[in-house]
Order: sequence, then structure tokens, then C-alpha cells
Amino acid sequence: MTRTYLPGIIAMAAIVVASNILVQFLYGQWLTWGAFTYPLAFLVTDIMNRVYGEAAARRVVLVGFVVGLICSLIGTQIIGEFGPLVTIRIAIGSGLAFLVAQMLDVAIFSALRNGKWWRAPLASTLIGSTVDTILFFSIAFSGALSFISPATDVSWASEALPLLGFGPVAPLWVSLAVADWTVKLSLALFALIPFRLITARLRPAT
Repeated sequence: MTRTYLPGIIAMAAIVVASNILVQFLYGQWLTWGAFTYPLAFLVTDIMNRVYGEAAARRVVLVGFVVGLICSLIGTQIIGEFGPLVTIRIAIGSGLAFLVAQMLDVAIFSALRNGKWWRAPLASTLIGSTVDTILFFSIAFSGALSFISPATDVSWASEALPLLGFGPVAPLWVSLAVADWTVKLSLALFALIPFRLITARLRPAT
């Protein structure tokens, strides 16, 4: 890694660590505080891609992935009131969702980088965030994927409730996923402001 990438590496690592800690604390009924910090990982990836290029963005993503794995491994060893803070399914879902979504973000951004300045970060983040949400929540909590770790009890996540408290009846984990996805989409729009300000102060790679 070159020293040029160090700020991006530090930022990504800090976001991943903070999100793994904050996900333990609820914000309302459907969200955790981690839902508000994790989407910033897409902002870091997009800034690195715009300023230093696709290869640099991929390196920063890999650092985030490794840091996330370490956090998950630590979490599996910490026993809370209802068992390990991080189950095997959550660890797998978190790691796979992060890597796939972030790499997809990099690829989409690179494909659109020569268009309008906002098109690449917005499209890549929206698509990446959607894939991230689908992968994580289905792997971590869907009853249909219980074979991933049969010993992990996710029956609570399958409780049938009105979607977000007022919509059609759906498993609880679907409400959690929709709430998380909504926050990600909102932050994707808001993140265009710091993206523009930061990249305008740095020499773009292309």
C-alpha cells in the first residue's frame, strides 16, 4: 500500500470498526446506530475511485473486508444475554455482503466515471447498497437459508408482523432490511455533497 492511500484505508477501517460496534445498539424499532455509519463505506470507496482510480479503490475495499472479518471473529467470541454477539450467519452475511457490494460499487463507478460527476457515485452506491442489503439480511436471518448454520436460532427474525409496523404482513427481518435500505438510499443522496467537495479539492485520476 502506498502512503497516498493511507487516509482512505484509515477511514474505511474506522467506519467498519465503528459500524460493528454501533450495530449492537438499537435506534428505534427497526434500526441500529450502525445503519447510519456503514453506508459511509461507499463514500470512501467512491472518493478513492475518483481520485486514485479503480485499483486503489479495490485495495481499500479489501482492507475493509479484512477489518470486518476480524471484528466478526471477535464478536463470535463475546457472549451476550442471548448468545454470541455475532452468529456464524451474521459473520458470513456481513463479510460476503460487504465484499460483493463494494466490488460491484467499484465496477459500476468505473464504468460511469466519464459521465456527469454525480452519476457514477449515485448509481454505484444505490446499486451496491441494494445488493448489500439483500445479501446480508437474507443470509443472516432468512429461514430459507437456515442450512448455512442450522444451530443458529433465527426464529425470532421470521415472526410475521406488519411491514415497518403498518404495511402488509412479512417476516420481521424484511422490515429490518427495508428500514436499513431506506437509510442507505437517503445517505447515498446526502453523500453527494461531501463527495463533490472532497474530490474537487484533489486531483482526479482521470
